[in-house]
Amino acid sequence: MSSSPLPGLRAADSPPTFLPGPAERPLGDLPLTVLVGVTGVGKSTALAALREADPALKVLPDRREVTDAVMILPLSGGPVSDREERFRLTALYRQTHPGGMAQALGSLLADTGHWGEQPVFDGLRGEDEVRYAAAHFPRWRFVALGAPDAVRVRRLLGRGDHFDQIRTEGAEDLRAALEGLKGSAEVFTAAELDDLAALVKEGHRPEDILAKTKIVLSERRNYDPAAAEAALRTLPPERALMLDTVQLSPEQVGAAVRAWAGGKA
Repeated sequence: MSSSPLPGLRAADSPPTFLPGPAERPLGDLPLTVLVGVTGVGKSTALAALREADPALKVLPDRREVTDAVMILPLSGGPVSDREERFRLTALYRQTHPGGMAQALGSLLADTGHWGEQPVFDGLRGEDEVRYAAAHFPRWRFVALGAPDAVRVRRLLGRGDHFDQIRTEGAEDLRAALEGLKGSAEVFTAAELDDLAALVKEGHRPEDILAKTKIVLSERRNYDPAAAEAALRTLPPERALMLDTVQLSPEQVGAAVRAWAGGKA
């Protein structure tokens, strides 16, 4: 990355986009609070709770923005919207950067005059990123959120995010198409696939159900949530908070995050 489109952030080997000085520090040296979880687990709820605990909280550019600037653009030469293609490009990045997003983020220099000394980042995914971050950046703390994959499909259908784009074919026979998706049998039971196919009765389009399910499966192939959570459970409780966003209501998630944050992120 020769220069960064991210405000107040730059790669260490790039020309400064702001005046270098004592305020410029590697993000890896700062006490970041990092949200951990795949799409649809409730990170927005946790982030809102952190902001409520500390209204002055600074939130770094999110994973998508950092991915575009550090991983996607240098490989593609332009923006990429299809999520399968993004997964392919980020996998290429991880071949030479095993820490993935954690390694990319921790290497950036930050203008602390702009971002403060304790910013929040949304977020990390998967065992490799979590283990790298925990080992290399001992001042970072983690809020990990989880939800079953079928629940995540439903949440994706409800949020209408323009970023959730993916090429789909074969939605005419939805149940068969769902079963035919790569990795489907390893992630979903037959009953869960029946339930997903039945979402058309709630007004969802077959192609949307197929697309959101494909996103969930793609993320599972690239970032195993269970393995990431297991890695975080090896850390002391003051460094890692694990929350099930199905067992807990959004209000309970918010209260748990605020209590753990101790009034500040």
